[in-house]
Amino acid sequence: MLIFSIAAMTLALIFYSIGVWGEKLSGGLKKWNLSMFWIGLIMDSTGTTLMGIISGGFSLNLHSATGALAIALMIFHALWATWVLIKGNEKQKINFHKFSLVVWLIWLVPYFTGVFINM
Repeated sequence: MLIFSIAAMTLALIFYSIGVWGEKLSGGLKKWNLSMFWIGLIMDSTGTTLMGIISGGFSLNLHSATGALAIALMIFHALWATWVLIKGNEKQKINFHKFSLVVWLIWLVPYFTGVFINM
């Protein structure tokens, strides 16, 4: 189960990074970016659930607090991206990446604290 949880978290990093940086480099939010956000969120949630099962539950520490914040932000981010694409506002599509980068940077904190804690 540990291998699957590590794989899921790594896939979350890959998909979310592709979505965020692809959006920034292409100059705006597109449908494929949105799919990367949702896949990254699903992989993160899967990896987090598996890690929680392995560790016997969650305890309050820097890693779990930033992880909970990151997942909440990822959910909000994916929902907002969905809304922006549905509305079709070009200005919002172009400026959306500013929020994406902030969410991605916050997401990196629990990812790397998890890596370092468990080394």
